[in-house]
Amino acid sequence: MACIGDVDPFTAAIPATKVELSVCCRNLLDRDTFSKSDPSKFLSPHTCKKLNTHPHFGRTEVIDNTLNPDFVRKFILDYFFEERQNLLGSLGSRLEKPLIGIPGRKCGTIIVRAEELSNCRESVMLQFCGNKLDKKDFFGKSDPFLVFYRSNEDGSYTICHKTEVVKNTLDPVWQAFKIPVRALCNGDYDRSIKVEVYDWDRDGGHDFIGEFSTSYREMSRSQSQFHIYEVISFTHTRAHTHTHTQTFIFLLFLGPTSLHYMSPYQLNDYAMALRAVGEIIQDYDSDKMFPALGFGAKLPPDGRVSHEFALNGNPQNPYCNGIEGVLEAYYQSLKSVRLYGPTHFSPVINHVARYASAVTDGSQYFILLIISDGVITDMAQTKESIVNAASLPMSIIIVGVGPAEFDEMIELDGDEERISSQGRYAERDIVQFVPFRDYIDRRGNHILSMARLAKEVLAEIPDQFLSYMRTRGIKPGPLPPPYTPKLPLFRKDFGPG
Repeated sequence: MACIGDVDPFTAAIPATKVELSVCCRNLLDRDTFSKSDPSKFLSPHTCKKLNTHPHFGRTEVIDNTLNPDFVRKFILDYFFEERQNLLGSLGSRLEKPLIGIPGRKCGTIIVRAEELSNCRESVMLQFCGNKLDKKDFFGKSDPFLVFYRSNEDGSYTICHKTEVVKNTLDPVWQAFKIPVRALCNGDYDRSIKVEVYDWDRDGGHDFIGEFSTSYREMSRSQSQFHIYEVISFTHTRAHTHTHTQTFIFLLFLGPTSLHYMSPYQLNDYAMALRAVGEIIQDYDSDKMFPALGFGAKLPPDGRVSHEFALNGNPQNPYCNGIEGVLEAYYQSLKSVRLYGPTHFSPVINHVARYASAVTDGSQYFILLIISDGVITDMAQTKESIVNAASLPMSIIIVGVGPAEFDEMIELDGDEERISSQGRYAERDIVQFVPFRDYIDRRGNHILSMARLAKEVLAEIPDQFLSYMRTRGIKPGPLPPPYTPKLPLFRKDFGPG
């Protein structure tokens, strides 16, 4: 078992960053009688080895019939700045070690490469086809497949994706596949991506057909037209060298896999959630002017990461005229900022809480709407913020969009167990979480989807409002004079999706 670092994942603090480990092996000991080995790798924490236990961080895929595997599946580890962790301090973040197994036998070499992951959370849908590929099989055509690699600073390449095999054809069309952008290029759009083409053989001795290079930025230009890559292969005989030009056509680039994609035909999930909840709540606001803030983006011109910025680009006056104004500011902001993680909830909760703490006489009640698509990266701080806010005249609505797991948001909801932080429990339940996907009409009726969502997320607001007023002995009084809201009523999560 190869030891990669000293870290206990079960007791660690909040990670500072994430590290990806890529694994390959060379010259493995052949353990099969009539074919080559079918290798796979496990990764276990070093501390578990000391305790004589064997939980695993993960396991690679099994690769049939090879003694030199390049594993596509990666290990993602949390790196904690304040803790001791031996994470590949070697030159180029590359570690090469002999494998120990059978005494007196050379078992091969394991190579591990570490790379700090960017916060890019975009995904892309890609599809390729080939035309007039080389014939590699004696009794048939070829069985081609593609292997994708991203370049490293030392000139080497790390495998990041492998397509399916298309049997017996020289004109293959591979299935479209969705892949995280950071797997392709770790968020660097100009990083070189190499694509190798092979003819599959059952014995693992796949025949090389050709290769070409591209980049994420180059592929992204293909949204409006096909991009053609030409690959020239060489066949050597005693008398001649024959050249053969093969064509690879990049058929599909779907950036719209982002949850923020603005379709000309329908609202995205963020916009639907905002409209569904906002159009009801806005009737309880006197002037319909809503400050709208985003978080999780790099702002122009210097690329500063912000978790609290005005969607309309005016930090001195972030107010938007009605929900339509909020939507327009959201759409315009998508064109000017770069989506970027991590996802922090506590700054916006604290922002609203500061204003709510100044109005405790019952004349105002604040509702914070957070729309998010993924993991909360400041969970401990968010819990503390909610515990503090529970004594103030405010409620928090969280709508989860997309296919992610929402375990942290479910915990914040507090229906099963009241939220606590450092031994203090929230005075009352002020959070309502709803995953939007549970209320989407399967027939595509977006009006019905929004109606279902609004009914669910607003169901607890009246009781939360009354619980605050009753515990403080505040009774209904005469209508207050008109006022101008002084804090953002809605928050828009700009976490990449």
